[in-house]
Amino acid sequence: MAEFTFSCIEGHTEGMPVRMVIGGAPDLVGETLNDRRLHFTEQFDWMRRSLALEPRGHGQMSGTMLYPPLNDNADFALLFWETTGNLPMCGHATIGSVTFAIESGLVQPRTPGTVVVDVPAGQVVARYTQTAKRVTSVRFTNVPSFLLHRDFELQHPQLGRLVVDIAYGGNFYPIVEVQENFPGAEHFSTAQLLDMGRTVQRIVNETLDVVHPDNAKIRGVKHCMWSGKPTAADSHARGVVISGDQIVDRSPCGTGTSARVAQRHARGLLKPGEIFKHESIIDSFFIGRVEDVTRLKSGLDAVLPSVEGRAWITGRGEHYVDDTQPYAHGFTLEEFSR
Repeated sequence: MAEFTFSCIEGHTEGMPVRMVIGGAPDLVGETLNDRRLHFTEQFDWMRRSLALEPRGHGQMSGTMLYPPLNDNADFALLFWETTGNLPMCGHATIGSVTFAIESGLVQPRTPGTVVVDVPAGQVVARYTQTAKRVTSVRFTNVPSFLLHRDFELQHPQLGRLVVDIAYGGNFYPIVEVQENFPGAEHFSTAQLLDMGRTVQRIVNETLDVVHPDNAKIRGVKHCMWSGKPTAADSHARGVVISGDQIVDRSPCGTGTSARVAQRHARGLLKPGEIFKHESIIDSFFIGRVEDVTRLKSGLDAVLPSVEGRAWITGRGEHYVDDTQPYAHGFTLEEFSR
């Protein structure tokens, strides 16, 4: 019989859950953190399932595992997981984990107010503001982000012809702006957006080989972003992000906001330093910016986007996994569909 205990800090970033594992993470091997992510996926995916899926988790659960840094200049490392798998990067979980780590005293940054974090997609620098023990905001500079495919046409079985951009902000996103056959996310229910978003993912993956130009290990589309009219007068856009088969991001999505910042810059809609206030489906928001412009090794133009948001600790807990328990490694109702 195998028994495991995972110690966690629980919380959320602008409404989207973050469960940070601070005890019980496995030892991983690999030269890079992305190699270690792949090792985790191959050997320890039962841990992700146990923590993300029912009965310990739910359909929207996501989180991180806290590790020592890989690089000498970093303060710590994060491995990202959610119900759909293990991601190269997750923005809302970065904001949450930086907040949790600083407020809990788990990390002592070399430079107060700034942390450097190793992630599978590369390395991010996060600046935070703090009042007493409370971290009031985190603004992280993401990995190089870029518009990979412009004006890609697809035939959606429910909506008809759609023209989408596919951009990268740590993950790949087909971005569906308001157009003739899509009047905006506010005209559809959450269930409709989820169902239609799964279809967009499938069509793109069947039609295009979406690959990071500098890292062939980062490939494929697992997300979709629907745009819409914001509710706040000072917001610039609404974004509803679909992830995998069942996640509807409650936050505006950090990597999705990064991808949209890159897309808007590539289209001449956002200049370096300008603010892009990105609203979520529940009216929470992130602030996106172009911190700098850069170029990939492959020669593709890119930007260094930043995303600013807030997170809150809601509790702490220990989660037990005992192989003798029914559903020890988690389940989804879809797995029991007859």
